Amino acid sequence: MAEMEVRNLPLSPTQRAKLISAGYTTLSSLSALSPPHLARDLNISEYEALEILKVVASQSSRTFDGTKAIVVGAQTAWDMLHEEDFITRITTSCTELDNILGGGISCKEVTEIGGVPGIGKTQLGIQLAVNVQIPVDYGGLGGKAIYIDTEGSFLPERVFQIADACIKDMVENCPFQQKNFQACQDKLQPNAFLENIFYFRICSYTEQVALINYLDKFISEHKDVKIVIIDSVTFHFRQDFDDLALRTRVLGGLALKLMKLAQKFNLAVVILNQVTTKFSEGSVQLALALGDSWSHSCTNRIILYWNGNERYAYIDKSPSLRSASALYSICGKGVRGAASNCKRVKMM
Repeated sequence: MAEMEVRNLPLSPTQRAKLISAGYTTLSSLSALSPPHLARDLNISEYEALEILKVVASQSSRTFDGTKAIVVGAQTAWDMLHEEDFITRITTSCTELDNILGGGISCKEVTEIGGVPGIGKTQLGIQLAVNVQIPVDYGGLGGKAIYIDTEGSFLPERVFQIADACIKDMVENCPFQQKNFQACQDKLQPNAFLENIFYFRICSYTEQVALINYLDKFISEHKDVKIVIIDSVTFHFRQDFDDLALRTRVLGGLALKLMKLAQKFNLAVVILNQVTTKFSEGSVQLALALGDSWSHSCTNRIILYWNGNERYAYIDKSPSLRSASALYSICGKGVRGAASNCKRVKMM
């Protein structure tokens, strides 16, 4: 069986060109390389080199003696720990919230954000869809977003407003990059940010299931997508389901697919959730919707809540972050810290 050539790898044209120019034309020529070695040869970051080598490894494991491989090779715990150094995060535009999150919403993980109506879940989702596009030169990922709207709460006018504020903040906070800003001013326009958000309006749980099954193919064709936001995962599953056991199985399957997408494409999945009432020890309490089994489906869980007239975000569950709260605000610019001077807005 002929060995796969680099020109056939599922990489960007620029990456394939750099590999071939550096003399790497086959998979075997890349098999023994380390990320630092490849980064030096191609003049790229170690993180990008690591992602290229992952693609090479995945393609190498597809065939063995001409037959399709069933199980992909194991990964060592040391490799996993080393990968954590390259995990990228998306800022929330609230310094206090970013601090308790270790720098922002983490890629390669599924993060659930829940809270009562009017607390700012959709505002945070839109803010993340904008912030994922912050250029690399300004400390961002330079990616694109997928926004899945099940409730009809996505407002393009609000996205434009938040994008405009984001651009202004970049210029104010990074004065040393102003020359670069002038050079790429056409790209740093609010309308360009809107063009980089792929919007899907979902009207039933069957459409929601079908779309999540389709995302693997869609993201394979749009590899610069770095965040998937579902606003909200709850709506249709609370309206259209009478069989709770079936609902649990369907939701479990969706959660597994979203986890795989986050890992496979190194992107963040953010799931917005509603609240419901729960009877506990003789009293009625508010809890995130979809039950206890769903609570185990996400890597991180953040609960947004009111304390008087102030908004707080609380890390309820995470394997790597300690439980902590952060004060945040919603204003004309979007999500900001409590000390922000921008005018607050009233949520619907």
